[in-house]
Amino acid sequence: MDGNAERLISSRRIYDGRVLNLRVDQVEMADGRRAMREVVEHRAAVGVLALTGRDSVLLVRQYRYAAGEETLEICAGLVEESEDLQEAAAREMREELGYSPGRLSKICSFYASPGFCTELLTVFLAENLTPSRLPQDDDENVRTVEVPYKEIPALLSGTVRDSKTFAALAWFLSHKARAL
Repeated sequence: MDGNAERLISSRRIYDGRVLNLRVDQVEMADGRRAMREVVEHRAAVGVLALTGRDSVLLVRQYRYAAGEETLEICAGLVEESEDLQEAAAREMREELGYSPGRLSKICSFYASPGFCTELLTVFLAENLTPSRLPQDDDENVRTVEVPYKEIPALLSGTVRDSKTFAALAWFLSHKARAL
């Protein structure tokens, strides 16, 4: 265990929701001081950067209530209780993009905001796509957008404000685009 780890003293559940839970923990820090930690408990999530095979990627455009704006993002969603990460990624692709991946490769995993949230997001690269659609979730209204590779740098200069999408597209430019 990390020598700077904090020890839980008490925990109080504030809210239990469909997407997240909120708790307030009292902890003892490594130096003996006490602190309060507000923790958003959030299930694991996946994101998918889908390559079309036509020198373009598939993104989704959707209104995000919390942000108060329409965003451009890689397809993404929560991992269901019985799913593994790759199954969740393939399901999300079918729901949001209308495609199944022929090949899924893990790019990275990262915490969305580790200062207060437990959400660990795993991003995949999808290649060799074939049409295959599932219905969208009842509370979603996403539209697929095909973006040519050459337009990705401009998106990273302000259009993309979603962290998982920024990470996936930046990874693509630094790793994959050089080989194409």
